[in-house]
Amino acid sequence: MSPTAREAAPGKKKSVDRTHWLYIAVVVAVVLGVVVGLVFPGKDGFAASLKPLGDGFVALIKMMIAPVIFCTIVLGIGSIAKAATVGKVGGLALLYFMVMSTFALAIGLVVGNLVHPGEGLNLKDATYKATQSADTTDFLLGIIPKTLMSSLTSGEILQTLFVALLVGFALQRMGKTGKLLLDFIAQAQALVFRILIMVMWLAPIGAFGAIAAVVGATGWKAVLSLLTLMVAFYITCILFIVFILGTILKVVSGVNIFKLMKYLGREYLIIVSTSSSEAALPRLIAKMEHLGVSKPVVGVTVPTGYSFNLDGTAIYLTMASLFIATAMGQPLALGEQIGLLVFMIIASKGAAGVSGAGLATLAGGLQAHAPQLVGGVSFIVGIDRFMSEARALTNFTGNAVATVLMGTWTKEIDSDRATEVLSGRRPFDETTMIAGHGHGGEPEVEDGPGTEGKREDLARA
Repeated sequence: MSPTAREAAPGKKKSVDRTHWLYIAVVVAVVLGVVVGLVFPGKDGFAASLKPLGDGFVALIKMMIAPVIFCTIVLGIGSIAKAATVGKVGGLALLYFMVMSTFALAIGLVVGNLVHPGEGLNLKDATYKATQSADTTDFLLGIIPKTLMSSLTSGEILQTLFVALLVGFALQRMGKTGKLLLDFIAQAQALVFRILIMVMWLAPIGAFGAIAAVVGATGWKAVLSLLTLMVAFYITCILFIVFILGTILKVVSGVNIFKLMKYLGREYLIIVSTSSSEAALPRLIAKMEHLGVSKPVVGVTVPTGYSFNLDGTAIYLTMASLFIATAMGQPLALGEQIGLLVFMIIASKGAAGVSGAGLATLAGGLQAHAPQLVGGVSFIVGIDRFMSEARALTNFTGNAVATVLMGTWTKEIDSDRATEVLSGRRPFDETTMIAGHGHGGEPEVEDGPGTEGKREDLARA
């Protein structure tokens, strides 16, 4: 090892150690949140009043999603000459997402029929006002923003993706002027990641408020009364990740699902704390690039997956629907279940990117397909927050796996680098969150923000 490498390594290690303390603080905050929720219960109690702390942290993270996606996609597309690569990735990703989401819905249907959640409850009185759901036409037209700049402020992931694609392709054809603009966007990306790192230090406060509020407002009795549904759902999600996603990942890419999950361990902790996979979206983009997947593949697959690849939500939709039908004494026949499955395939895409999409889509789907059951959604509102954690974790894992698969199928992944990263020999740079790698070779180090971290990566390798 050169003197430069020996000098760089200690500095890097200290930075990573500081982030370790951050995530230890998050774990402590979650435990304290549970304690406060149990000590100060009630929907109007002190614990419930802490909910704005969690909401505020998630809002800060969501504030960063649009600029992260915009910069990542524009830099990825604008820096490659083959525009066809992006179209190929997009089409392949959408086909894969449709197949996997349908498969996840079917799994939820099978497990729901085997476990019979809600049997014997005989719940009759139910009231729940379903959220108005948009039809397919409105959904497609909603992808087009009102103005070019509003795509960065509307909070709609698909609008940001659409505009970023247009800008990226336009910059490809602008020659030297386009290169100057790309350099500017690269500087802007470094700024965005720096702000995101600052926001992440508020994670313990957000986790404490979110957990305390849900435990205080819901209480353990509400959770225990529907324990069968929760346990069955969690087990189904775990089996789906380990056996279905794990097998596909190993066969196609040769990557071990457990190593990938270990690599994404900190993101899982954020998701469990906030019950939102969106909170980890910017870090997933950065980590997939660091893993060795090319920028265009990451830039197209991850944002699209967050809107169309909702495996956890799909499993939830069918299991929750069967639970409600059984609990209300109106079990669905096989034909009705298949009809519900077909409808949910469409409905699960219509609520893409919406906060709390699982519950809203469930209510909207039942209202359209089986209106006599829509009131039963009120039975699971109390534990939906706990189930949303499994939904978010499964959705997140599904998108991480999909990104690696897309990189493998399009030959846009550096397999040697992926092996190094997953083995721990090339740790993720927590100080910049900028990967700085090429498309199948060694990282290209240029002067600019995060250069020191990149050179340290090279020295260590």
